[in-house]
Amino acid sequence: MTDPNDWAAPGAQDAPRWGERVPSAPPAPPSAPGAGPGQQPPAYGQQPPAYGQQPPAYGLQAAPQPQFGPGAWTPPPRPGLLPLRPFTFGEILSASFQVFRRNPRTTFGTALLAQVVLLVVTVGAAGGSAFFAFSRVESALPEDRDAVAAGAVATVVLATLVPVLLTVVVSALLQGLFVLETSRQLLGERLRLGGLWTLARGRIGALTGWSALLTLAYLVAAGLVVGVVAIGVVVGTGPSIGVGIGVGVLLGLGLLVLGVWLTVKLSLVPSALMLERMPLRAAVARSWSLVRSSFWRTFGVVALVFVMIQIATQVVTAPFSLLFGVFGSLISPTGDVDGSAIAVAAVAYVLTIAVSAVVTAIGSVVQAASVGLVYVDRRMRTEGLDLELVRHVEARGRGQVDLPDPWRSPAQQSQPQQQPAPQLPEQHRPEQHRPDGQGGAPLQ
Repeated sequence: MTDPNDWAAPGAQDAPRWGERVPSAPPAPPSAPGAGPGQQPPAYGQQPPAYGQQPPAYGLQAAPQPQFGPGAWTPPPRPGLLPLRPFTFGEILSASFQVFRRNPRTTFGTALLAQVVLLVVTVGAAGGSAFFAFSRVESALPEDRDAVAAGAVATVVLATLVPVLLTVVVSALLQGLFVLETSRQLLGERLRLGGLWTLARGRIGALTGWSALLTLAYLVAAGLVVGVVAIGVVVGTGPSIGVGIGVGVLLGLGLLVLGVWLTVKLSLVPSALMLERMPLRAAVARSWSLVRSSFWRTFGVVALVFVMIQIATQVVTAPFSLLFGVFGSLISPTGDVDGSAIAVAAVAYVLTIAVSAVVTAIGSVVQAASVGLVYVDRRMRTEGLDLELVRHVEARGRGQVDLPDPWRSPAQQSQPQQQPAPQLPEQHRPEQHRPDGQGGAPLQ
């Protein structure tokens, strides 16, 4: 006979036999906080989901959370104008305008004041000397009038050299001051004119001398071209006049290309003079070496900013000239010169000069800031200046005072400083940068 315990229903071979002890199920693991039914508890070392957060579904692992620690990557700090890392082409252009917007009182106000001073000096020197000289011509005797007229012309020409020389000095000062302002805004600081003037102390002479050398070189080149053309016209006859003019044009084009090349190669001299406080000869060599492997990039920034300023000046002043020309024709349709026509012409001239002064002031800030940013970018790429600036900002954030100048080159830092940078007085020292890294310190 068969054992009844051996019988089982079809498909139930794994079922326990009659009379056998059924093994108890293993106890379920304790559920983690926040884990619902049917969900797997977090693995060992994994943090449970926060309160109110949906836990991951069964069988799916949570996305790894970012780790913060000594080995984690963090973006470069941005205490002020731009992040302290090498800049892109677009960042240099946009930040050049931000220098103007972030501190307009110091930048635009100073540049506009300089333009007004130049305008007053130019009108006073040229107009005053012309009035004095030609009044002498009118009062001279007929037999002496030719000699007096020649002296009057010479007086007017010499008087116009005064605003030219003053323009050279003022342009050099503005460029140096705005380079210093750009460097301070990169570190999250903004200074007023008194603080910038204190930092520029001792470098004004070298900067003015460099600007005078550039102006003299341009005048010599222009005089050379004019002299060649004049000799060809005066001495030559017939076809030789055309040859002289052609030689002058070719010489002018060659000197133009040479001048552009030298201008780009030496465009960083003011930055080296003001920030590294180098002598003039060392600053020239410094600019030459920094631009050596980045000529076209530097040329692109300098040329684009120059073209933008020129186009903006023409776009802004052209409507005024056209509008007042229409008004003049309406007031005096016959072309007679009367009081109304003179008044309209005077108002048009004054307004055109005023608008040009505003655009030129903005352009001087943008141009100096762009060159200063190119200088900083080149040093970041070739010398790791960004690391030095980051260390300076971090040390300043910890409350350290009397920090070394971060703009000094490595060779200068290893040597005793012959010409120390002046320290800002208390009323000109900027506050520490804000910990959120936005905007920089307020004006002092």
